[in-house]
Amino acid sequence: DKKLYRCIKQINKKVDNMKYIVVLGDGMADRDIPKLGNKTVLDVAKKPNIDGLKGILGMARTVPNELKPGSDVANLAVMGYNPLECYTGRSPLEAVSIGIKMNDTDVAIRCNLVTLSDESDSKSRTMLDYSAGEISTEEARQLIEAVEKELGDNEFKFYPGISYRHCLIWDNGKTGIELTPPHDISDRVIGEYLPKDTKILSLMEKSYNILKDHPVNLKRKAAGKNPANSIWLWGEGTKPNVDNFEKKNGLKGAVISAVDLIKGIGLSAGMESIDVDGATGTVDTNYEGKLEAAKKTLLTDGNDFVYIHLEGPDECGHHGDIEGKVLAVERIDEKVVGPLCKALRDANEDFAMLIMPDHPTPIETKTHSSDPVPFKIYRSNNETDVAKAYTEKNAKESGIFIEDGYTLLAKFINNEL
Repeated sequence: DKKLYRCIKQINKKVDNMKYIVVLGDGMADRDIPKLGNKTVLDVAKKPNIDGLKGILGMARTVPNELKPGSDVANLAVMGYNPLECYTGRSPLEAVSIGIKMNDTDVAIRCNLVTLSDESDSKSRTMLDYSAGEISTEEARQLIEAVEKELGDNEFKFYPGISYRHCLIWDNGKTGIELTPPHDISDRVIGEYLPKDTKILSLMEKSYNILKDHPVNLKRKAAGKNPANSIWLWGEGTKPNVDNFEKKNGLKGAVISAVDLIKGIGLSAGMESIDVDGATGTVDTNYEGKLEAAKKTLLTDGNDFVYIHLEGPDECGHHGDIEGKVLAVERIDEKVVGPLCKALRDANEDFAMLIMPDHPTPIETKTHSSDPVPFKIYRSNNETDVAKAYTEKNAKESGIFIEDGYTLLAKFINNEL
């Protein structure tokens, strides 16, 4: 009986007092890169701590064929949720993180601040930067407040978030609109990707006139930075529907991330969301702060499970930055995996660690891919005989393939691999 088996497993976990960690290197999987001698980022990155773990390698499909390869879908799967059953859109999860209480009839839409070229014809403009130079949160807040002042009403309300990531709530709004993620069209003319819905299109076009000469952007241009001269709307969805993580897995958990989406998934699942000062979601995030937060939540605060989300590889992939992506992986290894393993061993804690990306973000395409991703599972009380390097090739050669990627977390927790 599967239910009885899982109950026994959960009882054993509590007796053993095992700690469970997911280290999620967002987008760090890749394809062979000619400039790296037809090797991947994981092939060339120096990651002795990850490679040295004597664990199990394998591949998992985190994005079902029916859905697009967004971080929303993929991270839901890694956290053990079937996206085909619970996914209602990206922006509602971010809305939860911001603290927005959605009504059942509300539609949430991700509102990026982006940099467009300055042609007079809006259809002829080019998506120069989907993150407006990773604009600061304080600058962005002023711009979103300006948009809300001019465009907000009883139907539409704009909420500031972090950096370039913000939220629009549409009262009694529509779903099923074809909206394109801005990071999918970097360096492309936007005309064919503009929304067909006239209300949404009007908001985007009006925002350009509001923002292009805003004092924040005039100052950014004077400093040689990309201006956040338009909003870009995408990722619409309704109120999220995610089961409680502790009830589902028998573990009290927390998430550590600088990204509203990941915080929103965790909060929707009843997990603790831990904020870290200086956590930016880039290659220069506060790794030390995230490490200390992970140690505290596991060793002091009584959590059994922590999901450490590191966005740097994904951001570098979107920018086509090979060196940055390699550096991001190396910093995850040096500043998170190595010292966290040491801290748990020094505390005489048995622990299991799952290391993986949510999806690939290939340098070649600068956007997400639905390709399966490599994972490595390490158990401190059940090491394998040999440590194999954590690469796509080695993971494929293991012969372990999880077609329904959302089942991987339960297999990891219940030691079924």
